[in-house]
Amino acid sequence: MTPVTDLRKTVESFWAAAEARDWAAFAKTLADDVVYTLPQTRERIRGKETYVRFNREYPGDWHARIERIVAEPGQVVSWVRVTVGPEETHAVSFFTGDERGLISGVVDFWPEPYEPPAGREHLVERY
Repeated sequence: MTPVTDLRKTVESFWAAAEARDWAAFAKTLADDVVYTLPQTRERIRGKETYVRFNREYPGDWHARIERIVAEPGQVVSWVRVTVGPEETHAVSFFTGDERGLISGVVDFWPEPYEPPAGREHLVERY
């Protein structure tokens, strides 16, 4: 396998383990010194144990479904649809990998939906 294939499979395993709440399998996808960054809240988590705990303790009955994954050497981007009860949102995650194909970095973006500005209704289709 190539490094692209390895990291892509690691990211697929990461999301499957998160959805299954299989924290042992989730931890196996991560480098010991993984760094998780949330730019919108300006939070950073360092280390496998802390990152696993962050996810394990995250409140609510959330579920994640992969919409799309794009992979290239050393990095993978995933678009995931997340539901928490009746609420639905999307996340875009940028993963970097180490030489073993483990996740060494994750940067998450959780865009909030908003209403578009007036004046472009004639150009767009709303869905």
